[in-house]
Amino acid sequence: MAPTLRRITAIVPLHLEVLAGRNGLDRRVRWVAVSELEDPTPFLEGGELVLTTGMRLYAGDAVPYVSRLVARGVTGLGFGVGLSHDAVPPAFAEAAEAAGLPLVEVPRNTPFIAIGKAVSDLLAGEQYEEISRAFAAQGRLTRAALQREGPVAVVDRLAREIGGWALLLDPAGAVRHAADATGRHAGPGDKHASSGDRRGAAGDWARETARSLEPEIARLRSAPSLASLALSTPDEHVVVQPLGRRGFFAVGSPRPFSPIAHTVVNAAGSLLTLALEQGREQRSAAAHVRSAVLRLLLAGEGRAAAETLAALGMRLPGEPVTILACDTADPEALTEALTGAAPGPRAAFAAVGTFTAPWEGLLVVLAPDPHADEVVALAARHGRVGVSAPGVEIARSESLVEDRKESPDPELDRAFNRVPDRVPDRAPDRALATALDRALDQARRALVSASPVARFSELAGRGLLSLLDPAAAASFAAAILAPLRDYGSRADLVESLRAYLASNGHWDAAAQRLGVHRHTLRYRMKRVSELLGRDLDDPAVRAELWIALCL
Repeated sequence: MAPTLRRITAIVPLHLEVLAGRNGLDRRVRWVAVSELEDPTPFLEGGELVLTTGMRLYAGDAVPYVSRLVARGVTGLGFGVGLSHDAVPPAFAEAAEAAGLPLVEVPRNTPFIAIGKAVSDLLAGEQYEEISRAFAAQGRLTRAALQREGPVAVVDRLAREIGGWALLLDPAGAVRHAADATGRHAGPGDKHASSGDRRGAAGDWARETARSLEPEIARLRSAPSLASLALSTPDEHVVVQPLGRRGFFAVGSPRPFSPIAHTVVNAAGSLLTLALEQGREQRSAAAHVRSAVLRLLLAGEGRAAAETLAALGMRLPGEPVTILACDTADPEALTEALTGAAPGPRAAFAAVGTFTAPWEGLLVVLAPDPHADEVVALAARHGRVGVSAPGVEIARSESLVEDRKESPDPELDRAFNRVPDRVPDRAPDRALATALDRALDQARRALVSASPVARFSELAGRGLLSLLDPAAAASFAAAILAPLRDYGSRADLVESLRAYLASNGHWDAAAQRLGVHRHTLRYRMKRVSELLGRDLDDPAVRAELWIALCL
């Protein structure tokens, strides 16, 4: 921060005397400018201490000269005596006093360069102090990042360093964690408030602030490269930065951000990005394990699935579940939010017992029925969601593990306590496999028409289908669609047919749902017609195929 004019005039060796404008001595001096021009303002930026000997100035020039300096934002005027003028002309003192411009008399024995050097030394000292404070702040931020809850600690520390507030946001722009060191947002409902420093669960102020930043976050999200932005209002100054692909963070202060403050904010951004990106390989490995567990469940190997999770300290939901098929651009962020791995208030989902797993380009979620609506609402913030009918029972699989833990059978205990080369022989649970496969299929069908959420139970035609015999209907559907499922191609003809029929045969709408060109879809439908030996333009054929797809 630049030194004040009061501090400069207090330097004894300079022998400066204030003649006018004492009320303005606390203004900052950004630089010293020496000029003998009648109008030096074209060469000034504002904030300077202008020094002159008045070589070309006379009493009649006082008012216009001082007025020009004031209009330019000059901090003060130093008038050198002993050369052109033996003393400062009274007209200049009167004009300066009237305009509120500090006027300083510079004696003959004080060179202008001495004043320039003194100001330069003060500026350098101030800059050094600011840099030292910035390094100290970076050290405190780094120590905060090394704590167990690194991102949360960094956000808390940053709010205190800038004397403002800070928000950690997920990729969808929702609040993960909030901290406020201004005391302005404290209210009766803020349990985490304390004098001068608020942290913890996001309050109404944090959510409202996040909502107000949604347009700016959308701009950052659509930017071709990573970029930050700054916003200013008369009462607040805000900086928003992306954290790689892991989310965003925003900081606000009642004061403008100095260059050093920007340095501290950038350091916090780097630490947050690093903290959120750490463990990507571990998260990827965990996702592979969960995907394998889902495959076991779909194969009816519920006991093996429960054993695998138990070995990792995780559990399957212990009550009937609803299956979600989620189409999201960032499966990791949604997984963290649903499993409680994300910092902040969403850690409450850890107690819900939600299970997630990547599956064929989607994120599959097993949500306990009592909490299904909460999970659906959260997942919808991250993308499109298809929801199955509720009541899929998988708890029995986990109870088998508990039974085995308590079993007195030594062989069973040995099988549990070691990692077996293969799962002990046992018959797969066909009922589990069928129920889970059917629910997953329901969720995927609902996903086709999700915007952003669709529930299978609300799809058109479910009332009629509920009257059919489940076994006979499933057999019919399997037989009629078998040629498509057996077709050896990377193209998913079943899903392409589903999208085509759900769009009532409109090529553009169906192609957009699938993310392919309409000519590609035309080719696929031609292949479907050939494999099934049916005319897709026939309404009866369409109805029959749609029923088969809905079973």
